[in-house]
Amino acid sequence: MDSQKPDNGCHKESILVREFKADDKSDVLQIFSEGLMEMVADTAFRGLRHHPESVLLYTAATALCFVVTMCWWVIALLPATVMCMRYFYSRCVISAYLREAMNSDMGDIEGYYMSTPGSCLWVAELKDKVVGVVAAAGQSGGAVELRRICVDRGYRRCGVGIILGQTVLEFADAHGYSSVVLGTTAYTPAAHQLYHSLGFIRVRMTNGYAMPGATQSLLERIFYRVHHHHYTIDLQSRKNISSGDC
Repeated sequence: MDSQKPDNGCHKESILVREFKADDKSDVLQIFSEGLMEMVADTAFRGLRHHPESVLLYTAATALCFVVTMCWWVIALLPATVMCMRYFYSRCVISAYLREAMNSDMGDIEGYYMSTPGSCLWVAELKDKVVGVVAAAGQSGGAVELRRICVDRGYRRCGVGIILGQTVLEFADAHGYSSVVLGTTAYTPAAHQLYHSLGFIRVRMTNGYAMPGATQSLLERIFYRVHHHHYTIDLQSRKNISSGDC
């Protein structure tokens, strides 16, 4: 995410969140696909420091190659090769996940979200431009899943994500859901800060998560590993806290 707030004149009070319309589809898919593909470098490089087992494996492989070949250039070449392989497999897996999404819910937004009871997809609009998207999908057991939240890169740090997240919470509350859940493989601190600021609590983390579309080949498992973070928010507890503050 950008370190500086973009000079685009965005103001939180001027952001309109509304339900998806058919004319929004191209904008929604562009924001979603661009946001998802940003995760390639994030996963390949920033994600490495969260996986000490991978670092140990790469270090051991480098040392072994040096012992076998006794070539100093291996020390420089192998780490660069590892980074290239991590980027390559991150791109392969995330591209496959994007195709899966386009062939399922994001390819049929009207049918999957707008025509299904307990589900919906919204867009955030600023000056007649779609700048963000979020979806809610009803689950069994009284929960609704917050999905597909993404903000146009040029409009981040404007409060769009917070407003979109709050929209899902309000929707869940209005439809009688007891909790809202979400899962993410993001490594960017801003994503997790957003969930915490909305009141979500991380309940568990899955290491070595297999994303939809992944082949789980040996090389893929070596060069692509992610944590899957599971978040939830109890709406009843949230209500009680709010009532107690009044």
